[in-house]
Amino acid sequence: MKTVPKWKLIYSFSPRHKPAEYVKPGERVRLELEDAFGGQVKNESMPLEKLDWTKVNGATGPIFIEGAKRGDTLIVRVEEIKVADKGVIAVVPKQGALRDKPFKARIKVVPISGEYAMFEKGVKVKIRPMIGTIGVAPEFDEIPTGSLGKHGGNMDVKDVTCGAILYLPVFVDGALFAAGDLHAIQADGEACVSAVEVSGELTLSFEVLKGKSVPWPVLENEESYAILVCGDSLDEACSLAVDEAVKALMREHNWSFEEAYMFASLVVDLRINQVVDPKKGVRAVIPKEFVSLKGLCGKFQDCINFEAF
Repeated sequence: MKTVPKWKLIYSFSPRHKPAEYVKPGERVRLELEDAFGGQVKNESMPLEKLDWTKVNGATGPIFIEGAKRGDTLIVRVEEIKVADKGVIAVVPKQGALRDKPFKARIKVVPISGEYAMFEKGVKVKIRPMIGTIGVAPEFDEIPTGSLGKHGGNMDVKDVTCGAILYLPVFVDGALFAAGDLHAIQADGEACVSAVEVSGELTLSFEVLKGKSVPWPVLENEESYAILVCGDSLDEACSLAVDEAVKALMREHNWSFEEAYMFASLVVDLRINQVVDPKKGVRAVIPKEFVSLKGLCGKFQDCINFEAF
């Protein structure tokens, strides 16, 4: 199995990056990930203003997947996630869901013991390791790894965890996949702007769905598909999520807009991914009994409308 070391970092998703590794469909690959702070936080007394902010939110890669072409869909299987024995969480003034409130910068080092993150003495949370940043290169743009869009990126979806399958539209040959921003545990919303940021390892494998494209990233688990969208506000993100869910139901069942829109009110759940980045993330979750890849795949032209960027 090939390994991509954590020093092979990028800070943007771009078609101009040179591949860090080449893999074939079906081939397993291990990615070593640095934490979102770039490994700079060694203790709780470190002032946040001393961080080099150009070294945060790095992603390991990019990986060139052989056979992936523009207009295809990259299928990413998350086979294993390992995390270090401690992580870091921070609050940063003027950041997060409560950015308008006055509060001080603070760092907390969180030990991880077995299956638990030890937040305080007597207060522990069961970990559920997940990938915050995961995506591919856009066709032309250079998008910071801290941003999100139709290419994926810093989506912070708590369900991108072990066993998940992620479908990403391919905009350039090889896809140029990368991942980073590993979390030991994160709730929907990531309210304070960080979760338990942690270093670790991912084991992934890839497949390519030829000639079909998802307009936005799609996440699959045992029971459902989730369409992962973003917007400049939660209202806009929710509207986009419902629109994509309705289109998927129309394609799946050959329904009119009105029929699909009504049915969405019965079976489509809207859930918040994160509210702390300039673009807000929402997912539309549809049970598998009502939709398949047939409905989720649209025209590639839908993918290259970069309004979300």
